Amino acid sequence: MVDATDGYAPHPYIGGRTAVLRALAAWRMAWPGAARVLVLTGDPGSGVSHLITGFLMLCDPDYRRRLPLDDLDPSTVPPAMPAPAVLGPTGLTDAQVVSLLAGHFGLEADDAADVFAELTTLPGPVSVVVPDVDRAGPVRTAADPDRLAREVLKPLASIEAVSLLIEMPRGLAEEFAAGLPAGTVQLIDVDAPEWADPQGLVRQAEALLNPRLGAPEVPFTDHASTRRSLAEAIGRQAGTSPLIVQLAVQSILTRPDTFDPYDETLLPSSIGQALDLHADRLGADPQTLRHLLAPLALAEGEGLPVDVWGQLVSALAGSDMSGVVAGSGALTGPFVESSQPTEDGGTGTRLRLLHPAIGHEIRAGLSNVRAAQTQIAMSLLEAVPEQDWSKADPYVSDHIAGHTLEAGLLPQLLTDPGLFVHADPVPLRAAIEAVPVGELGAPARTYLRTAPLLTRTRAPLALRAALLETAFVEDGLPEYADAIHRRLGLALPWQTLWSLPVAGISAVSVGSVPNPEGPATPVAVLGVPEGTPGAQPVFEPDASVRSAVLVHGLVQPGHLGNPDRGQISLPSDEQRATTALELSRGADYLRVRDRTTQEVVATLISDTPFVAADLSPDGILVAATERGAKSLRIRRAT
Repeated sequence: MVDATDGYAPHPYIGGRTAVLRALAAWRMAWPGAARVLVLTGDPGSGVSHLITGFLMLCDPDYRRRLPLDDLDPSTVPPAMPAPAVLGPTGLTDAQVVSLLAGHFGLEADDAADVFAELTTLPGPVSVVVPDVDRAGPVRTAADPDRLAREVLKPLASIEAVSLLIEMPRGLAEEFAAGLPAGTVQLIDVDAPEWADPQGLVRQAEALLNPRLGAPEVPFTDHASTRRSLAEAIGRQAGTSPLIVQLAVQSILTRPDTFDPYDETLLPSSIGQALDLHADRLGADPQTLRHLLAPLALAEGEGLPVDVWGQLVSALAGSDMSGVVAGSGALTGPFVESSQPTEDGGTGTRLRLLHPAIGHEIRAGLSNVRAAQTQIAMSLLEAVPEQDWSKADPYVSDHIAGHTLEAGLLPQLLTDPGLFVHADPVPLRAAIEAVPVGELGAPARTYLRTAPLLTRTRAPLALRAALLETAFVEDGLPEYADAIHRRLGLALPWQTLWSLPVAGISAVSVGSVPNPEGPATPVAVLGVPEGTPGAQPVFEPDASVRSAVLVHGLVQPGHLGNPDRGQISLPSDEQRATTALELSRGADYLRVRDRTTQEVVATLISDTPFVAADLSPDGILVAATERGAKSLRIRRAT
């Protein structure tokens, strides 16, 4: 179908797609007959993300002022309205996407069900846009797009007050649309004849070839008629794919002296052909190009540091490829883009594929993806200096779990407390959650239990280590807690002395009991339900509920039998007022401060509310939740 502009100027960013823009404008304005939920899909590289970005320019008050709205087809331009909520899920978990949604609309809830319930109470209809569903999740192979569609987008689509625009891969889009009531959803496949825009591809190619827009001046770009003829040929070969147009032009302009503009057989009709034709024109083996791109196709996150990329190319080849990598700029250039260091502390430039569809093509050509990921994982492990994760490149510590997940080796990796502490908890948690729980060892299960606390609070490194240290003690893994103290070289705010899994604790006090043979023994006195093993019943004639107390060593683990309650000495108010440290408490946190400077020396947080806590004069904290109690020696800041 020729996407006619009817004499109007094409959208300056999109260059066409009038039919789809009309449907998007109708959705935005809730025209009679327009579906409340609009799902856009197409082949990888079909330009849906680009299309949605251009449409959002028409919806954003700031961008609208920069666009020639009077020159565009009025049926493609929605009226001035508040910009819709845009929830970009790239690299995010479904919980993080829900958090974005709640933040945009100022909702107080953070649980998904509560957020959806609050949305139903908003005063008017709201518009929500979710592009790039296929890029959801911090780990590429962990099925996050399916989970996002099932657990977030499906409930969101059922809310009558929400107008929803989504971009999804074709299979997921068809399944999603089939599960909604008739008339609720419209599915637009931009590669279908009624929505395709071949003339838009020609305009795209012509613009990319134009020297006034940055192309080099060569005979087939300087002359308008030749440029137009070449653009038409590129568009014919590309079918419905803007990505193939882009790759074809970038390949041509990399070495224009080797290109014959009158030979249409030199133009690609698929991503695979774009790779092979480009290599042939540069006199290289197409398999060499695919080999260079393979680590990027298997990469996690935002791309590979340049040094890591070169290392992995050699690892996959089984030989030193540094010379090939060093001279590969022209060969890989059309298919790769670079980015500067991010906030994760990495150094140097990162490389990533221009589009995920290139990665799909490269992976499809690998004989054994699992074996390739095994080679990558082993190479990344070898690159950790002295096996000290604090010295590893952040890409390695943050994303090796994603590689070992696809290699089938992740459970074997999850035994190093250094990795647990130094890895970004978001991708590490996502990778571990993709493994059946029965295949995980005890340390990994402890990490998985603690990970929601780490990700919710965005705990810095030392606090991350401290929370894991106390979790290992709670789960009966003291050797892992000791390793965090001895091997990692971190100044932790506490050392967990013991943990006691007793349910129903209602009160906590620190004190001491006399010892005829020496100094008094410090103890923790826990108020517990009657019948708790080892506890002494408390007989209160006026109490409607009978209770008991459990006397436990404050420093050394173990019950202290049944000492006479009258012998237990508790700190006086005067003693507490003169201690070096003081305790404050919130629902899910305990904070210890230096009494003189008011500096916070320790903050203990919990995924369940604290029911009681007390701090001894010499700085030992006893804290209790519904799951039990634990004792921590607070290490005062120097």
